[in-house]
Amino acid sequence: MRFSSTLLLALPAIAVAEEQIPLLDKVKGFFNKATAAVSSAIPAAPSNPINAATQKAAAKAAEAIQHPLTLENWREVLTVDPTASPPTTQDWLIHVTGGNSTCFGLCGNATKAWNASLPIMAAKANAPKFAYLDCEKENILCNSWSVGAPSIYWFSIPKPLADQSAPVPVVRYQPLNRTSTTAETYKKLIIDNEIANIAPYEGLFHPFNGELQKFGLAIPYAYATWGFSKMPSWLPMILVSFLSRSFMGKRLNPGAPAAAPAGAQPAR
Repeated sequence: MRFSSTLLLALPAIAVAEEQIPLLDKVKGFFNKATAAVSSAIPAAPSNPINAATQKAAAKAAEAIQHPLTLENWREVLTVDPTASPPTTQDWLIHVTGGNSTCFGLCGNATKAWNASLPIMAAKANAPKFAYLDCEKENILCNSWSVGAPSIYWFSIPKPLADQSAPVPVVRYQPLNRTSTTAETYKKLIIDNEIANIAPYEGLFHPFNGELQKFGLAIPYAYATWGFSKMPSWLPMILVSFLSRSFMGKRLNPGAPAAAPAGAQPAR
């Protein structure tokens, strides 16, 4: 091959310049150029604003049509429309949720499905009224009802008659799976009315007619349960060990008989 005279004259200068650049710097420069080229060639992944906006709108709509329940207000909220003529019944659907300490942070999936389903359930003919109970904030109320999160509670509350007599409210309780609950779950339960197949709860923790409510023991029980949940796991073991040792000590050493009074003569 023949080279031009200009190129032949430039080769020595190029060789000298190349010798002055360390090998590591040349490698870094090559990779920097390659990285910049790849970054400019690949467009950034677009976000999904539609999905985010849909979830935000669903949560906002859910807030507008449901009532928060607290230990102080639940009896006033879960009532019948005062303008309705008896006999009539008001249905309430309550979504029970929680947080890190009451649901181990796993209620988010069920809550998203609830928010997405709520506008559809509200559009149903003869739709119930809606409320939610956050066991993270209202731990005492959840304990007094003995409910866990996530779950739903269905109340059918009759309006009292003119003599203030009324049948006991019918309640149905359904726990929800923390990972597999979807909008389809709520559709089957509420829209398809599968919740009517759940047997009404009539046990000790009935919010209106349970034995604990009748005798005013629901709230003390709830505080006692809450206190045990806050107790360190090692403390009950120590208490049980102490009590068992004390009990066994009394059984094995019943104690000496009482001493005779001073100056008393022994019996003959």
